[in-house]
Amino acid sequence: MKVLILAGGLGSRLSEETTLKPKPMVEIGGKPILWHIMKIYSSYGFNEFVILCGYKGYLIKEYFAHYFLHMSDMTIDMTTNSIINHNSHAEPWKVTLVDTGLETMTGGRIKKVREYIGNEPFMLTYGDGVSDLNINDLISYHKSHRKLITITSVQPESHYGSLVVNDEHKVLSFQEKPQGDGAWINAGFFVCPTGEHIIFEREPLERLARDGQLYTFKHDGFWKPMDTQRDKNLLEDLIEKGKAPWIRW
Repeated sequence: MKVLILAGGLGSRLSEETTLKPKPMVEIGGKPILWHIMKIYSSYGFNEFVILCGYKGYLIKEYFAHYFLHMSDMTIDMTTNSIINHNSHAEPWKVTLVDTGLETMTGGRIKKVREYIGNEPFMLTYGDGVSDLNINDLISYHKSHRKLITITSVQPESHYGSLVVNDEHKVLSFQEKPQGDGAWINAGFFVCPTGEHIIFEREPLERLARDGQLYTFKHDGFWKPMDTQRDKNLLEDLIEKGKAPWIRW
């Protein structure tokens, strides 16, 4: 099953980084967050990717074009203009990179890579969020309900601490990272039907929900998007402390 990753957005809320590079190429732990997402899928044996590029997509193409060199020691003989690679390491990935446009919506991006999807089911996620989601459990759940699409949902934490106060305005406790309002939100990590069903704009998804063809896999573990510099710093901190839940490799 192929994995499609949406990597074309502007990432304007992370402008400290994205004026120079596309958001999926912003690094955490010395690697682009896109690499981390691919490692999540690869740890479950899914190694064929289609990257849906847009804003500064050429930087994503250059990264993978030179990946083998990035992961190798080398000797360069200047007299013969030859390169010998040593101790090389490369992922077992097949990566297709497609320019899907600067302002194209999700459904349009998927249409533009239809020829690379084929007639098999595929997975899809956003290029800016990591999770300790069990991909095998997600796929098993998708197969069990036999409907068109499964979308992973989470209950996000609030960005701010909150006070627990009684009727007399007495502070009883302080919650550092409380849950939000209890609503389940879209976390990406979709399982989709074949490339014949290109339906990812908002209205068709809502229509699928009304028709009973859209199911959600509720994930109560770790999930974190990288929307702001604060989010990036938090993810970096988890990696530095060896407490990054999504890293299983």
